[in-house]
Amino acid sequence: MAKDPYSAVWVSHSSMGDFLKCPRAYYLHNMYKDPKTKRKINIVNPALALGVAVHEVVEGLGDYKTEDRFTKPLAERFEKAWKKVSGKWGGFKSADEEADYKARACAMLDRVEKNPGPLTQKTVKIKEAEGGMPPNFYLSEEENIILCGKIDWLVWKPEDDSVHILDFKTGKHEENKESLQLPIYQLLLKNLQKRKVTGASYWYLDKDDSPIEVELPTVEESFEKVFAVAHRIKEMRTQAAQEGVEVFQCPEGEQGCFSCRPFEKILRGEAEYIGTGEMRQDLYMV
Repeated sequence: MAKDPYSAVWVSHSSMGDFLKCPRAYYLHNMYKDPKTKRKINIVNPALALGVAVHEVVEGLGDYKTEDRFTKPLAERFEKAWKKVSGKWGGFKSADEEADYKARACAMLDRVEKNPGPLTQKTVKIKEAEGGMPPNFYLSEEENIILCGKIDWLVWKPEDDSVHILDFKTGKHEENKESLQLPIYQLLLKNLQKRKVTGASYWYLDKDDSPIEVELPTVEESFEKVFAVAHRIKEMRTQAAQEGVEVFQCPEGEQGCFSCRPFEKILRGEAEYIGTGEMRQDLYMV
């Protein structure tokens, strides 16, 4: 099959996570478009707003020279980032709720500023694809599946010219051991750059002063795990094209589940429209 990115099935950590939680949620978040606006739909919420703002500030440090990253207080950069998610744009239902989340975000950045650790070391980046698309490659040319993703931070190890994956976490729960995130990152690095990957860490900014190293699977194990889910998505999308989108069913039946119910509310007109986001999605507050 000839390469055709426009007809390919694109998969990512986010979309595969949706699919594993609930195929119906996957459809509503990643495929459905509002018939009136022709745009996809998404939901704003406080936890997501906090994560977006903190990631913008911390990941943005990689745009500076190593010696310049902490010359300006992170709080100054944070205020600019927070303006984008303030109020209903961040899904906040009251000023008190927003203040609580903003204080949590500030505490995370204060922790980073006091314990910069790996952020004082040199970093390398994977270039964005054409058109501003996230880094991507063909997971399977035969199946016409493209895997895409963006890695938070890559610490460069000059002693052997290798890289160490660093992922920032702003939630209160630790990443599940079965998560596809590190396997996806490993595959992206294997296919999009030449340096060896010598390790990976999660940095839980809400509670830890330094990153926690985690074990990486082998490249072969990563491919098997990621491709298995991507292939299931491809098969269901093919089936939906033949039989209708009803094939994307919630495992909990008509009452829906935690993942798909908020999107169903949008379809029923029970959510508040906020506006069009930076990714050209219609944003709603549920």
